[in-house]
Amino acid sequence: MTLPDTRLDGKRVLVTGSSRGIGYDVAHTFARAGAKLVLSGRDCGALESTAETLRSECGAEVHVVAADLAAPDGPISLAEKSLGVLGGIDVLVNNAGISYPESVEALDTGHFDEVMQVNLRAPALLAARIGRAMAESGGGSLVTIASAAALRPLPEHYAYCTSKAGLIMATKVLALELGGRGVRANSICPTVVLTDMGQKVWGDSAKSAPMLARIPAGRFAVPSEVSATALWLASDASSMINGIDVPVDGGYLVS
Repeated sequence: MTLPDTRLDGKRVLVTGSSRGIGYDVAHTFARAGAKLVLSGRDCGALESTAETLRSECGAEVHVVAADLAAPDGPISLAEKSLGVLGGIDVLVNNAGISYPESVEALDTGHFDEVMQVNLRAPALLAARIGRAMAESGGGSLVTIASAAALRPLPEHYAYCTSKAGLIMATKVLALELGGRGVRANSICPTVVLTDMGQKVWGDSAKSAPMLARIPAGRFAVPSEVSATALWLASDASSMINGIDVPVDGGYLVS
């Protein structure tokens, strides 16, 4: 159940990486809260399927804008198309991200560059352009899906940790520069989330056991726990929250 002050009725929302995983769950959560949505990702078929589900189940207004955020002009093109489709954006959920787990010694420079393009360059540029439009139209909320790996290093995640740490700082600069014009910018820092990607990386019990031992709650997160936090940060319920990192980690960062 969604509380009245966490409703998003009429709010125009762009969710990146929304064809699967956390982004898919965010799209469903926001649609149920009354938002008008632009769904973005690379898999146009999956996006259209999600959009049709949200229209039929939630009665939501949903648009699809396919985008390759690794392309040089991908982030700005997505920003302009999304602003045009809805006539503005009130909430951006910067969710799209990738990971290539590998040790520093085995680091593939192509993988490193791609992770930086998708996890740092794209969301930072997208948030800057959308943030400017929000400031010009009276305000909004920028929600970054970062990671606990931005705040505590993980082995075999050199590029991923670096990209997410940079993204958190980019979000803080947005909060500082645009906060006076009604734009709030905050990051969510989950531990491992049991999406398809999370299962792929952490599904092996031999690998997951040491990580689970560091989480006082004794389990990994599920997508709805991240979506609920994103909904709060997007809503008026968090109107005085700006420039913070919200752990969704079961106590991992304090253990």
